[in-house]
Parts: sequence; C-alpha cells; structure tokens
Amino acid sequence: MTIEDDIAFLERVPSLALLGRPALRILAIGAESRQLQPEELLFSAGEEADCGFVIQRGSLALKPNTSDISAQEAIVRPGTLVGELALLTDSLRPVTARAIESSTVMRISRSLFLKMLEGFPDAAVRLRDHVATRVDQSARDMSNVRGRLGPGGGRS
Repeated sequence: MTIEDDIAFLERVPSLALLGRPALRILAIGAESRQLQPEELLFSAGEEADCGFVIQRGSLALKPNTSDISAQEAIVRPGTLVGELALLTDSLRPVTARAIESSTVMRISRSLFLKMLEGFPDAAVRLRDHVATRVDQSARDMSNVRGRLGPGGGRS
C-alpha cells in the first residue's frame, strides 16, 4: 500500500477520521505494519499498552481478562482501532487479542500519536471533544441501567 492508500484507510476509522488528512498523513508515515498468522497473539491482557492497532486485513478475537469462562470473545474486523486509550495514556491491556485468520495490523505508537497532536492542535481539540461526548454518553447509559435495576442500583 502507498502512503495515500494508508491515509485513505485511516480516514475510514471513525475515531481517527476526525483528526483530518494532514494529521493522518503523519500517522500513516510513522505507523508500522505487522503481519499475524492464524492463532498468533497480538498482545495479552494485563500487558502494558504503549500503542494502538488498526486492523487492515483479517480479523482478531478479543477476550476479556476474566476468570469467567463464559465471557464472550468479541470479533473485530478491518477498520477497527484496538487499544485507543493506549494512544493517550499509560494503561494495561484489558483484553487478549488473537488473530483468527492471517491478518495485518497497523501499529501506531503513543509517542507518534502524541507528537502528531502537538503538531495539529485543531485535531487535538476535535479528539478531546469526541472523547468528552463518548464519556458523557457512557455516563448516561450507566445511569439508565442503574435506574432499571431499581433502588440501590442492583446492590444487595
């Protein structure tokens, strides 16, 4: 793929598209491509996270870090950004990511992402506003669930 192809691909990733083409050019130039074989681990739950991955080809299974054997895997496909929070802050991986089939991911390091935001403050503002909207919506959703659980939020 050319840099222009990579930029066009990143423009289709919802959380990244709002950054704008010039900012995405920086990410496309600095990102690393990684090939995964079927069943290969990309990362394990509990590991330190220093980057995000955008799935370019194939699919990954994301398994939560839990002892609950009934916990469901989520399947993610091309255009999905995995590890979004790791682009902004120190964190631990909450899931294990494993390739289901031959897959390609684009690795975006936190240092690259933060340097890009420094160079494109308008993109940083758009990202901040987007994250704030998502956090606000999540808080409303949790409040609605708590209200449906009844007094005490379902606690005994």
